[in-house]
Amino acid sequence: MVKVEQLSKYFGQFKAVERLSFEVSPGEVLGFLGPNGAGKSTTMKMITGFISPTSGSVSVGGHDVGHDPVKAKALMGYLPEGAPAYADMTPAQFLRFAASIRKLGNAANARIEEVVDQLMLNDVLHKPIDTLSKGFKRRVGIAQAILHDPKVLILDEPTDGLDPMQKHEVRSLITNLAADKTVIVSTHILEEVNAVCSRAIIIANGQLVADAQPGELEAQSEYHGAVTLKLSGNVDPRADLEALPAVFRVETYPDDARRVTAIPNADTHLYADIQALAKQKQWDVEEMFAERGRLEDVFRRLVDSHSRQPTPAGGAA
Repeated sequence: MVKVEQLSKYFGQFKAVERLSFEVSPGEVLGFLGPNGAGKSTTMKMITGFISPTSGSVSVGGHDVGHDPVKAKALMGYLPEGAPAYADMTPAQFLRFAASIRKLGNAANARIEEVVDQLMLNDVLHKPIDTLSKGFKRRVGIAQAILHDPKVLILDEPTDGLDPMQKHEVRSLITNLAADKTVIVSTHILEEVNAVCSRAIIIANGQLVADAQPGELEAQSEYHGAVTLKLSGNVDPRADLEALPAVFRVETYPDDARRVTAIPNADTHLYADIQALAKQKQWDVEEMFAERGRLEDVFRRLVDSHSRQPTPAGGAA
């Protein structure tokens, strides 16, 4: 449904995005990750046709965004970073305006009512947008993005500014919408990827550095197969754990002296060995689990290996 081919964007001599290529199919939720200045928002703006690429192309539903923008944009819903809206309008007025732009006609009232319920906007529907909290402004932005029931949904930092409950609600909404849509979520919140994404792309220095399912990325972490252990009492298990042949190192937690994590050597398994050790030493185990890996660890390693020079003023986001 979305095809990005050799996409590049230069601002003068500054390379914001360089030869970026990927495809996203219906039913996928793609997490688009990268540090600040990596080119995430610039890429979102090129996909949605807000800015033109220096080279390369984007097609949505078979329509080239550069050559056939009206048909391509009709298939898309877009939540820009910051969720901009007309501050003096109420959400009701803003959504009616969006419905008229999208030419929803007789279906407008029903669709507005539906998205207002989905985003729980009833309590603020007739208050000026300028007076709303950051979280409600974000919800209004998501409402306008899904108002015309688009086939492709582009969300730039959709849960930014939301409290934990609101984040959960928006993530559930994204998951439900993905059943019949192509969804791209640009985010710097790694937990968002595990929560809603079926696939993740990591970019750094404007270039693609990873494209895999979240679980596949986690498996690249040195914490893949690590075992976290919490014991009762004042027992310090570090020396016994470090003596195990399969243990690479043991990490402690400054805020919890009774918790440790044993990190395995490559291609080894720890859980059974530590379970046997705990039984032998008669440790009183409060908690013990094997980790799938840490996405943050992989993200940091990949980004560090493709570090970029500081972004100049007015550069990419």
